[in-house]
Amino acid sequence: MEIRSVENKSECLPLLQNVPLPDTEENKTQVHKAISQTFLSTAHLANNLPTGTVLAYQLLAPIFSNQGKCDSVSRIMTAGLVTICGLSCLLSNFTDSFRDKKGKVCYGLATINGLWVIDASATLPPELAAYYKLRFIDFMHAIMSALVFAALVLFDQNTMNCFCPTPTAEKREIFTKLPVGIGMISSMLFLVFPTTRHGIGFPLSAC
Repeated sequence: MEIRSVENKSECLPLLQNVPLPDTEENKTQVHKAISQTFLSTAHLANNLPTGTVLAYQLLAPIFSNQGKCDSVSRIMTAGLVTICGLSCLLSNFTDSFRDKKGKVCYGLATINGLWVIDASATLPPELAAYYKLRFIDFMHAIMSALVFAALVLFDQNTMNCFCPTPTAEKREIFTKLPVGIGMISSMLFLVFPTTRHGIGFPLSAC
């Protein structure tokens, strides 16, 4: 009976006990912590950028930069990619979408007078088009999106190795901490000043 009770008690013991884990924080340097924080910040902020632009940049950046080993041609191509993707993030904030009577999604460009439909497949009444007119917050979101994309570029090792293969300690500190600062400030601004637009590359409008 005693043997059975001992066996039963051993079976009831938890498989995972509360064993204190070794403190690994002491082994981490400030650079590792900053890189980890940068990754988390930029991952959340990627939701505020056009999905297609971010995917295109992440796909083409290693190819154009030759995985960070740039020559004069690949450096020009990488610079062109960064410029085009940055302009795309900037201009996408001035676009919006709506559904026509058939449920088809139509895209347009916000203007002072209203929404200018790009493909001209549908028209909006003047009173409804005025709802999509250009606002000051659109410029604010455009600037923030461009800054967030710049943070993603600074975080991309292939691009940074292409333009600055041997950074000094001061530059390395800037490249590590600047995206974190951009992430924190932009996160607060996106939260305090949200947008209702569903432009090109963003989630579609529900109505």
